[in-house]
Amino acid sequence: MTRAAADVVIIGAGVVGTAIARTLARYALDLVLLDAAPDVGTGTSKANTAILHTGFDAKPGSLESRLLGRGSALLRSYAAAAGIPVERTGALLVAWTPEQLAALPGIEANARRNGYLAIRPLRAAELYAREPRLGPGAAGALEIPDESIVCPWTTPLAFATEAVGAGVRLLLSARVTGVTGIAGGDGAGWELSTTRGPVRCRWVVNAAGLGSDLIDAMFGGGGFTITPRRGELIVFDKLARPLLRSILLLGPTAQDVPDRSNTATTAAGLRSLLALGQRILPGLAGEEVTSAYAGLRAATEHADYQVYADGRRRYACAGGIRSTGLSASLGIAEHVAGLLAEAGLRLVPRPGRAAGFIGAPPAMPYLGEAGTRPYQDTAKIAADPAYGEIVCHCERVSRGEIRDALASPVPPADLGGLRRRTRAGNGRCQGFYCAAAVSRLMAGRG
Repeated sequence: MTRAAADVVIIGAGVVGTAIARTLARYALDLVLLDAAPDVGTGTSKANTAILHTGFDAKPGSLESRLLGRGSALLRSYAAAAGIPVERTGALLVAWTPEQLAALPGIEANARRNGYLAIRPLRAAELYAREPRLGPGAAGALEIPDESIVCPWTTPLAFATEAVGAGVRLLLSARVTGVTGIAGGDGAGWELSTTRGPVRCRWVVNAAGLGSDLIDAMFGGGGFTITPRRGELIVFDKLARPLLRSILLLGPTAQDVPDRSNTATTAAGLRSLLALGQRILPGLAGEEVTSAYAGLRAATEHADYQVYADGRRRYACAGGIRSTGLSASLGIAEHVAGLLAEAGLRLVPRPGRAAGFIGAPPAMPYLGEAGTRPYQDTAKIAADPAYGEIVCHCERVSRGEIRDALASPVPPADLGGLRRRTRAGNGRCQGFYCAAAVSRLMAGRG
C-alpha cells in the first residue's frame, strides 16, 4: 500500500492519535496515520461530555494527572488559535447529602495536591445565588472556575487537518488485522496487514482507543485489557441552556459491557438520568429532549494511563486513555514524542517547526454557541451569499459551510461526518426537514 517504509505509523485517528500525528509532524519524519473507521474522531472522541478538564480530581502523582494538567493548558492555547469553540463556564461539584458534604474538603485537598489552587468551597446560600434554579436540598459545593466546555468534534479534526497539511498520510478504512516483524538493522521494523493492504514502517505508535489492548497484544504486549465502559447521556434542546450557567455534571452512567461496539442507549439508563436530572434541576421537566447517545470509554484494570515505548520493538503504546483523553491529548502527544526519542527514534526538527505550532494552526469552522456563526456574519455573507443560504434551519447551517466541509483537507465520508463538521442535522428535528437537501449537497447535486 505504501511506496516505501514510513518512519512511523500511528494506529488510531481519534483525538489522541491525531494529536500524536500533529506533534510528530514537526519533525523530519515520514508519517502515516491510519484508522479502521472511514473518518477521524469517530469512536470515544465523538461521544463524550465535551468537558475541558483542569485535572482537579485526578489521582495525585499519576501519569494521568501530569498529562492532563499539561494537556489542558496546551489545548486551551491551541483552541484559541485554531478557532475551536471553548467556553469557560466553570463547574460546580454539589453536595446533596451530609456524606457528600463531608467529602468535599478531601476533594479540595486532592485538587491542591494536583496543583489546581483556584478551587474553593461554596456555602449553600452562595451556591443558590449562583445557580438559583437548582432543586432544593443542596448543602454546599466546590467551585472549579476553570472547567470549560470544548467542541470534541472540531478538536481531532483540527489536529488531523494540521497533520495532513504538514505531509502526514491519512489512511482511513484501514483496520489492522495482523503484524509481521521485519529484521535487518536500520531497515528493521514492521509490516502491518490492513483491510486496505500492507503498510510498512520502522516504528509503530498504538493509539487505537477501544482496540489498543488488541493492537498491543499483536506487538508482544498484553499488560492491560480494555473493558469498554458505556456512558449514556441526554441532550436537551438549546432552549434549556439558560437554566444553568455552570457545568453541573449529571452522568454519564457507567456500565462495563463486553461488546466494544455497543453504543446503544437503554431505557433504564435514560429513565434514571431523567429522574435525577429533574430532581437536581426541576426546570428540565418542561424542556424537550433533542437526542440521547452513549459513548464507550477505554477503561482497563489499571488506575492510570498505559503509556510506554520500547526501543527494542520500535513500538510505543498510548492505551487505557479514558474520558480525560480529550483534555489530555496534547500532553499525551508531547509525552509520547519524548518517550520515542528516549527509545531511539531520531527526532530532527523541520526548519521553523521546532516548538509551538507546526505552522499557522488551521482555521476551523466555528460550531459553538457563544461566538459568531457564518449566518450571523454580514460581511462574510456579503462576500459570499452561500453563507446566508440556510440549509439546516434548526442549527442555522448554510450551504457555504457544507460546501467548505466537503472541500476541506479531511472531508467527511458520510452524513455523520458532515454533522460533526457543520452541525447540519444535529438540531431538534434531527434532520427530519433538512436530510434530503443535505444529502443532495453531499452527493454533489445541490
